[in-house]
Amino acid sequence: MTPLPLYQIDAFADRPFTGNPAAVVPLDHWLDDHLLQQIAMENNLSETAFLVPDKSAKADYELRWFTPTTEVRLCGHATLASGHYVLGSDAALSEVRFRTRQSGVLTVARSETGYTMSLPAWEATRAAMPGTVAALGLDHAVESLRHAASGYTLIIVDRESEVRNLRPDFRALGELDDVVVIVSAQGSAADVVSRAFACGAGIDEDPVTGSAHAVLTPYWTAKLGREHFTAYQASARGGWLGCTLDGDRVILEGRCVTVIEGSLLLA
Repeated sequence: MTPLPLYQIDAFADRPFTGNPAAVVPLDHWLDDHLLQQIAMENNLSETAFLVPDKSAKADYELRWFTPTTEVRLCGHATLASGHYVLGSDAALSEVRFRTRQSGVLTVARSETGYTMSLPAWEATRAAMPGTVAALGLDHAVESLRHAASGYTLIIVDRESEVRNLRPDFRALGELDDVVVIVSAQGSAADVVSRAFACGAGIDEDPVTGSAHAVLTPYWTAKLGREHFTAYQASARGGWLGCTLDGDRVILEGRCVTVIEGSLLLA
């Protein structure tokens, strides 16, 4: 049996069993894509992140993310978890850079309260999405927008209670072209509240979605008239984020907690 190290890390969490769990699997070299997908399916978490030392000198590591059913273009919480793993392994490091296949180089750095992470800013544009609104169980939306390149849809509603009380038809959402559907409103304890459904990637509801805030941040900074806001993703686990728009980048703030350390045993 060949052992591979595996770490399960709760991202956007300040205590175990909150935030969004990600598996982080550091590798010496890339395994076959089918095997990577099988490992992610076995872990059965929203995302499994795989790290390989980067030989291009453009970053410290290459990074890829897999849901139980598919490889994805961008995953924020598993990037934050990967940064937590690397920075937690070497106290001398202040930041780590990850080269990705579809989202460029992403950076995770230490901060006074945890970590900051730089993602691309995805500005969504208005689009009629009646099928998505109906699948969410909503009568109407204040606005509907889409970032076409990523397949992320943003639905804005009037009240926080509408976000928290949603009962979507997951099968209907999965039959649409959306990869991730985000529903959001202004919040009370946080400036912005949201939930995210990734039925197009094999996940009914994602607990805390960093990449969703790559879409939420450009939208809400414009609406609120400021470059920074606090956000809460109101899933059953829940998670807090700080969100800042910095030019064409979104800077997210969050914490992580390692909850499992172990090994994958491959025949």
